[in-house]
Amino acid sequence: MVFWVVLFLMVLALFNLFSSPQGATNSETRSYSAFVEAVEAGSVTSAVIDGENIRFTEGGRTFTTIRPQDAEVTQVLLAAGVPVEARSQETSVFQSFLLSLLPFLLLIGVWIYFMNRMQGGGKGGAMGFGKSRAKLLTEKHGRVTFDDVAGIDEAKEELEEIVEFLRNPQKFSRLGGKIPKGALLVGPPGTGKTLLARAIAGEAGVPFFTISGSDFVEMFVGVGASRVRDMFEQAKKNAPCIVFIDEIDAVGRARGVGIGGGNDEREQTLNQLLVEMDGFEANEGVIIVAATNRRDVLDPALLRPGRFDRQVTVPNPDIKGREKILGVHARKIPLGPDVDLRIIARGSPGFSGADLANLVNEAALMAARVGRRFVTMIDFESAKDKVMMGAERRSMVMTTEQKEMTAYHEAGHAIVGISLPKCDPVYKATIIPRGGALGMVMSLPEMDRLNMFRDECHQRLAMTMAGKAAETIKYGADQVSNGPAGDIQQASQLARAMILRWGMSDKVGNIDYSEAHEGYSGNTAGLSVSAHTKELIEDEVRSFIQAGYELAHKIITEKNVEFERLAQGLLEYETLTGDEIKRVMAGEPPQSGDDADDTPPAGGTPSVTAIPKTKPKKPRASDDGGMEPEPSA
Repeated sequence: MVFWVVLFLMVLALFNLFSSPQGATNSETRSYSAFVEAVEAGSVTSAVIDGENIRFTEGGRTFTTIRPQDAEVTQVLLAAGVPVEARSQETSVFQSFLLSLLPFLLLIGVWIYFMNRMQGGGKGGAMGFGKSRAKLLTEKHGRVTFDDVAGIDEAKEELEEIVEFLRNPQKFSRLGGKIPKGALLVGPPGTGKTLLARAIAGEAGVPFFTISGSDFVEMFVGVGASRVRDMFEQAKKNAPCIVFIDEIDAVGRARGVGIGGGNDEREQTLNQLLVEMDGFEANEGVIIVAATNRRDVLDPALLRPGRFDRQVTVPNPDIKGREKILGVHARKIPLGPDVDLRIIARGSPGFSGADLANLVNEAALMAARVGRRFVTMIDFESAKDKVMMGAERRSMVMTTEQKEMTAYHEAGHAIVGISLPKCDPVYKATIIPRGGALGMVMSLPEMDRLNMFRDECHQRLAMTMAGKAAETIKYGADQVSNGPAGDIQQASQLARAMILRWGMSDKVGNIDYSEAHEGYSGNTAGLSVSAHTKELIEDEVRSFIQAGYELAHKIITEKNVEFERLAQGLLEYETLTGDEIKRVMAGEPPQSGDDADDTPPAGGTPSVTAIPKTKPKKPRASDDGGMEPEPSA
């Protein structure tokens, strides 16, 4: 808008410059009375009348004056014998036309500007409501290929075949194979679905359109369907090509669900998308790739073969995948000689690709913060603690009593976790506030966990309730704080999952009561739970949690000496790793920072090089403070 206004003003200025009367820029201005006196004195040798302007020559010099409306200039000049040249007043028709249209052009330009802003600067301006907002992706810089995707080999192979089909269709069509019409990438957030789509764009060498599911839905009914039609028209013109729809659940939700039957605009958009993907007119050479992390809410018609022929699962990576992903992200940073990516991968179960990228970035930032020239293993371990447990809050003020209660609480968790064989190995215990907790005990599995067993769940309940049991043993039942609130919440969730979904209760049986018990009727039409069954379920939840509490109470009572040693060790050193916890429980001093062993402990989880602990930390200043709930560990 600004460009066109400036261009118009420049053209107008140039027109005025070139259309100015000849010689007007080289003449001086005189008053009309001086002009009349010069004519009467006979000093004017010639005159030119050009509309209201009079240019006259006096003594070899040219002057200009403005003629009054009632002045008889021609008679005066002729009476004095001055040669007179008369010119018609040249008024530019083009200039007059532009000047008359200028207000209307400004009004139209302002209207277009505001309509464009109302539509979010969409394609086509004020008249482009129904135009597709799909962008043609041409990555000349920052191009992503399949070499940049790691840890999801099966999903990558599925999409590599689509790319190969686009490059060499005869290889598959000679046996009667048809190109897939669509591929749906399904997986948790951060697993690399969008990265896979960018890799397809980088590898395919064909036009690649990208759009978000929310770009179809607009406040006007019918606009989304129009945009779908326009998107497929663009795709057909550029076939063979790939269209990537990110977060397709924004437009592909199941129709007819919810109160009121859903949104008409969204359902019309979905109907148009279904027709375009597999309707009467075939879209040859147009492949739809979509991504979502909520497959359960998608319309069944969208998932059938012929629309999305392939549903590619993109899961969280396993230990080998995590190591490969760390290798991809670690290419851009200088690594120290002590960095072993396999150890880091073993100590980060459950991390997605985005989590691992964040871990590498945090390690690089920590190394830069202290002025290192490369990233060391200590930086990776510190970054992992920050990502898993939250940033340290060393400035938080705590009374001596709060700090002591936190130490005994966490010591209870650690003692029970180490004593029970089915619990995950204890990775670290700390009473330094992190995130929303005053302290925590972290456990990491020896390998990626695929199943949960009944005895393992009961032992995990005992470890979860060990914090409250420790406070009860140390301070008495009347002095138990609200610190175990997070533990009770975790234990309740685990116990209900065991009873309602996993069939681990003999009294309740092998029936899935979870949806009906929680009041959700989406897949439980007509299923109801009697009051007796609800009471039975809650009694079982209570008994499971109580059994875990009693087991933890028994273990801490039997190992009271180790319990006291560990609590005092946490008070003195604030943070202890798995091996250091065992040494403190045995009455030995923990390893110093200089003698720390960087190899993984027996449990398979990496050990953190301890900060030199030559003297106890100063207790924090007092402040009001109850115990904060612990996050899930």
